[in-house]
Amino acid sequence: MTLVLKFEPKTIEHLGVKMYSTLPPALAELISNSYDADASQVEVKFHEQAGAPISITVKDNGCGMSFEDIQNKFLSIGRDRREKDGDIPSPKYGRLPTGKKGLGKLALFGIAKEITIDTVKDGKRNRFILDWDTLYSSEGQYNPRVEVSNEIADRGDGTVIQLKKLKRKSKFDIESIADGLARIFITEDNFKIRLVKTGGLENEVIDVDSSRRYGQIDKQFSWEKADLEIGDYEHSEDVEFQFITSEKPIKPNSGLRGITIFSRGKLVNAPEFFSDSTSSHVFQYLTGWIKADFIDLLDEDVISTNRQSLNWEHEEMLAFREWLQDLIAKVKSDWSKKRKEKKDKDFEDRTGIDKEKWMSTLPKEVKGAAEKIIGTLSKDEGVDESFNPVVMALHEIIPEYPELHWRHLHDKVKERIKPYYENEQFAEAADQGTKIYAQVVRELSGRQEDGTALANIFSAGNKQNPSAPCIQVADISTDSGWNIQEGQGHMTRGLMAGFRNPMNHQPFDILVPGTFSRLDCLNILSLVSYLTTRLDYVNRGAEAGSEDTE
Repeated sequence: MTLVLKFEPKTIEHLGVKMYSTLPPALAELISNSYDADASQVEVKFHEQAGAPISITVKDNGCGMSFEDIQNKFLSIGRDRREKDGDIPSPKYGRLPTGKKGLGKLALFGIAKEITIDTVKDGKRNRFILDWDTLYSSEGQYNPRVEVSNEIADRGDGTVIQLKKLKRKSKFDIESIADGLARIFITEDNFKIRLVKTGGLENEVIDVDSSRRYGQIDKQFSWEKADLEIGDYEHSEDVEFQFITSEKPIKPNSGLRGITIFSRGKLVNAPEFFSDSTSSHVFQYLTGWIKADFIDLLDEDVISTNRQSLNWEHEEMLAFREWLQDLIAKVKSDWSKKRKEKKDKDFEDRTGIDKEKWMSTLPKEVKGAAEKIIGTLSKDEGVDESFNPVVMALHEIIPEYPELHWRHLHDKVKERIKPYYENEQFAEAADQGTKIYAQVVRELSGRQEDGTALANIFSAGNKQNPSAPCIQVADISTDSGWNIQEGQGHMTRGLMAGFRNPMNHQPFDILVPGTFSRLDCLNILSLVSYLTTRLDYVNRGAEAGSEDTE
């Protein structure tokens, strides 16, 4: 029995040798054939001797080929299998075919000059050899050498392809080959790809799966369909995707910058951003994949021969591209937001400063200058870690609520009025402050006076004949101490009469800002803080008469 391959030699050279000159794309075509043959696993063995490559073997457990299949399907260049056999699911795993153009077999000649194909189907074995030099010198018709024809097989169904007389001379780097294959396929649980390198003390083994594709990426954020408003698009419900941003810029030569499009589990468009401008900062960090199986269902074939790009001029592809542009724009916006939030959180963890909250407490004229300083010290959306001490020093100079010097408020007042500050309810904060002060005075004195009567608790008689007050806030044996003691009473009376009493008799929204301005309320709180601080002298022991009253 004989086999016949009819062709134009230049066709095979251009579509095979020149298009598939590197290993991953060429091997991907053989692996695709195994997938379409309903194999559950395919093993690619790389054989070396003394560090030099000698052959590659691709073995699967698919349905194999009969002699008729070899002649009518495999050796028919440009045969559209979907048109001839129908675009129907495979019998075992229900897979839709990835092959369509009938050109993938030419990938064999891109990496080797001698190809042996040994295949078993339904218990019958066929084996034949293709020789590139003989084929290329033929006059448009070539007869592969048949070694076995319809022989009873001693093994199960499947195909073994051996590639000899390799064109490459350098060692096999199966790590790089595995990375390349992981970028070409979205693997499934029922289809395993294994790479094996022989020739060393031990075989080197790598299993290729989709997780390997982004294994080099330090992932920071990711988005799936549930995370974005996907918009109104004809095929939006049929499309799956995952977009990923890295913590650091992705190396330009990594082949990972951009979004890869897959159809039926195989690459159809190399990574890109679907935008006329790629100057945005996010494009240095963005990668990911889109699974769009509807592309294989279009009436017109929009996938390029080498499966690296789509025909974006096609009407449906133009609509798809516009949808993708909008989707990437949403990722870009959300990335900026997430990155800023993370940078600010990292900064807070390192310094203890909530930057967003800090900025929100500053007056407009101060906030603008502070943000300008921080912006100058920033990289991306956050503060460069090396400038943390500078920002912390700035925080010391301009603390939260700098008009009141928030950091210097007495602790007994500060924490209890904090909620009012955060809502900029300064009248309520000042009113609450006077109540806190009155409560502290009553607790220290054990008396129940309120309002202006609180002033009597600090009475020390007269200067010539001082008497022990109920609460002593200074050393009244000195002139300065006696004046401070009397002043505490006078200021307490003024605080209650001049602020608290009016606030108790009229609604806040009438008094503020009509009678009391925002700054008035802040000044009242300063006075409350001072008077409360003087009460700390009682706890230090006023009776000793030797404490510093300053």
